[in-house]
Amino acid sequence: MSSERGVVRISLDKAQLTGTAADLFVNVAREAIEQRGRADIALSGGSTPRALFQFLATPEQAARVDWGRAHLWFGDERSVGPDDPESNYGMARDALIIHVPIPAANVHRIEGELPPAEAASRYESALRAAFALAPGALPRFNLIFLGLGPDGHTASLFPGTAALDVTDRLVVANHVPQLNTDRITLTYPVIDAAAVVAFLVAGEDKASMVAQILEGDRSDFSQLFPSQRVAPTNGQLLWLLDMAAAGQLHE
Repeated sequence: MSSERGVVRISLDKAQLTGTAADLFVNVAREAIEQRGRADIALSGGSTPRALFQFLATPEQAARVDWGRAHLWFGDERSVGPDDPESNYGMARDALIIHVPIPAANVHRIEGELPPAEAASRYESALRAAFALAPGALPRFNLIFLGLGPDGHTASLFPGTAALDVTDRLVVANHVPQLNTDRITLTYPVIDAAAVVAFLVAGEDKASMVAQILEGDRSDFSQLFPSQRVAPTNGQLLWLLDMAAAGQLHE
């Protein structure tokens, strides 16, 4: 299923969805390494990505990736340390990173234990250095995985928050009043500059929001859910769903 809102790929169940996402990870990584000698992939948090990471960590799947030339980044992070149960990095580390032969220098975490503004500034500096960015240039990730929150948020771009309107930064600290917390997140310009942006969504509890995102009215930009604002400028937008998450789509 394809539209201006992206290509929708529906899997029978979460297990098949995990396999589809793993194939995407592997194929993008292989192509990027062949073309430019490295692959830069941004990971997301959540239970569905955890299943993906655990699958990629199995010996058969791990052998499909040249981990020495893969670089892992993060789309967002909570304001917690790496060993906190809420840490996106910590989840990826425990599910994937410690199980595959990826050099420590190839894993780029957001330092959530620092004050949010400092963590954002340091991560932006890391991006600029790794991608050798000229002033005003954007990094081009080979692949960014995104999730979908029950309120339509993605990464840590929450409804009504200041980060939604930031266009002159790569990474920002974002205060989320509805959660009474601070997050660190990539901004839309970075997400939209990626070669492939893939939403990974599973479960019946996401079905209503998925339908609103993909089939809802988009005429008033100010009323769009944060996930609806993702619009790659020169890349592919994918929605990887299981049947449960796609259950309220009409097309």
